[in-house]
Amino acid sequence: MMGTLAMVLAGKKIRTFRDRFRATVTGDIEDVDGTLKITRIQVHYHLKVEAEKRTAAREALGKYLPLCPGAQSVIGCIDIHHTLTLEDLPNPHA
Repeated sequence: MMGTLAMVLAGKKIRTFRDRFRATVTGDIEDVDGTLKITRIQVHYHLKVEAEKRTAAREALGKYLPLCPGAQSVIGCIDIHHTLTLEDLPNPHA
């Protein structure tokens, strides 16, 4: 999922270098009719981005899931939630 989001961000000219982009992923495992199953995955992305690209970054978050093979493989079986925290990068031209 992180790779697909990085691809969509790259299409918006937003760089996802290791020091700018990370994800924290957690999940819930529950007993469903006697079988343990992963029922929810929460992905929290953290991205350092130029202030003028914040809107584009939010748009990318809203568009990447339909393009993601991993997410598309489990949607309908596992509930996926994602959030994005944006941190301003210093403007190199200031």
